[in-house]
Amino acid sequence: MADNRRSRVVTQGLARTPNRAMLRAVGFGGADFDKPIVGVGNAHSTITPCNIGIGDQAARAETALREAGAMPVSFGTITISDGISMGTEGMKYSLVSREVIADSIETVCNGQSLDGILATGGCDKNMPGAMIGIARLNIPAIFVYGGTIKPGRYKGEDLTIVSAFEAVGKASAGNLSDEDVQGIERNACPGAGSCGGMFTANTMSSAFEAMGMSLMGSSTVSAEDDESNEVAARAGTVLMDAIRHQRLPRDIMTRQAFENAFAVTMALGGSTNAVLHLLGIANACNVDLSIDDVERIRQQVPVLCDLKPSGRFVTSQFHAVGGTPQVMKILLANGMLHGDCLTITGDTIAEQVAHLPGHPPADQEIIWPVDNPLYSAGHLAILRGNLAGEGAVAKVTGIKRRQITGPARVFDSEEQAMEAILDDQIQAGDVVVIRYEGPKGGPGMREMLAPTSAIIGRGLGDQVGLITDGRFSGGTYGMVVGHVAPEAAAGGTIGLVAEGDPVTIDADRNLLQLDVDDTTLAKRRQAWKPRPPNYRRGVLGKYAKLVSSACYGAVTDKDLFED
Repeated sequence: MADNRRSRVVTQGLARTPNRAMLRAVGFGGADFDKPIVGVGNAHSTITPCNIGIGDQAARAETALREAGAMPVSFGTITISDGISMGTEGMKYSLVSREVIADSIETVCNGQSLDGILATGGCDKNMPGAMIGIARLNIPAIFVYGGTIKPGRYKGEDLTIVSAFEAVGKASAGNLSDEDVQGIERNACPGAGSCGGMFTANTMSSAFEAMGMSLMGSSTVSAEDDESNEVAARAGTVLMDAIRHQRLPRDIMTRQAFENAFAVTMALGGSTNAVLHLLGIANACNVDLSIDDVERIRQQVPVLCDLKPSGRFVTSQFHAVGGTPQVMKILLANGMLHGDCLTITGDTIAEQVAHLPGHPPADQEIIWPVDNPLYSAGHLAILRGNLAGEGAVAKVTGIKRRQITGPARVFDSEEQAMEAILDDQIQAGDVVVIRYEGPKGGPGMREMLAPTSAIIGRGLGDQVGLITDGRFSGGTYGMVVGHVAPEAAAGGTIGLVAEGDPVTIDADRNLLQLDVDDTTLAKRRQAWKPRPPNYRRGVLGKYAKLVSSACYGAVTDKDLFED
């Protein structure tokens, strides 16, 4: 055991007798006071299917830690279900919950001087929230994913939660019966686990695996399979070894590790939210990383996996053909991954995938070869222009049309836009602008899955553009651009767009442009006034006051005391 073990303060000296008395009440005794005290950050919740299996995982991890020589202590943290809050005022709390989770993990681990942390999570914000907390703490740590949900089935088709959102759009267009809407809703989510496609949860679990902070092969397990509990047990054993050898998160989460995470995200066709979350985690690690690095990696890494939402297959099927480790080996074999990066096990990435072939398995259609990819470049493009001086994020796979110039249809909230879409006010060729939904303006940067799914469901996915200073669900696809920065509430140009203005989205030129002359824009800017905040107190009020631009990951502790 390293001499700098943090919990040693509870065992030294007569003054620490009250500490020992408190710990005896929760089960400590005898030699337990000489063991490393390891937190198990338990995100179990019955609020969402993403987290309902995590309690069993946490219990298995505690047993494994105890058997490996640690004294585990368990504490809870929160979750917000994006799928349940989507399209409501409650969705404003989703991204905010990432910060609450990070703060809670940091608070408990530092407040109790813990020696290590095993964090569990399922729903989208559990994961980056835990990793931001881990990065701040920089004590030995590992992340355990709760696992993916298995696909639902209805009338011979695989379903995910996005199927239910798209059904609303189809039904409102008269293309789906009430019976089928109910059939999809009742079968879309058959049990425990997180989003079934390569949506945000599975994207982030894969990114953490690529960074070396989760066990290899763990990012695509199904929550309801015994394998998820076996992963938790192995993670406890590995974490205890990391404590003995003082392998620290910031030694693992280097700039090269973040580049690996983005490379894997591109190859998988992952969520736009990965940009926001990985930038936020990098900020906590003090790693110099920007959205321009994302674009650079995009140009170097093709999309190799045919996964929902824009593809055909779900994550459990991807797991069966090798999952994230197989993709990592293919990238490594083709010079697109840093193989010398350290993992929590003490092995390098290259050592962890050494046993795998450098090419996709035969007799499957999910993972494609580098010389014949689904798309020759990555799918998460960074757009700039007078509408996005700090950048914006577009997901450019699964679309037939990569450029659109059309009249702006301007809405100052998600609800206004949704009403117009369902009321047939949006036509082919329009560019929907949803603003004042950014980190500060919302606040909370709501996901626009309901409007985008309604557009897809009405058959307009390749004919209508959508831009927003909010963000998108990992289940979103189509001609959509999010994370537009500066946001409207911060005086960004998106707040100056007028109804009918021509707006250009061009994925080939990485351009997001308001086609209005500078003189007109200057007059509008002079007349623009900031809106009063929607919330002045409570969690949302604090968040709106502290949150940074989306281009920095929408974190709440960036340069708080900068001179």
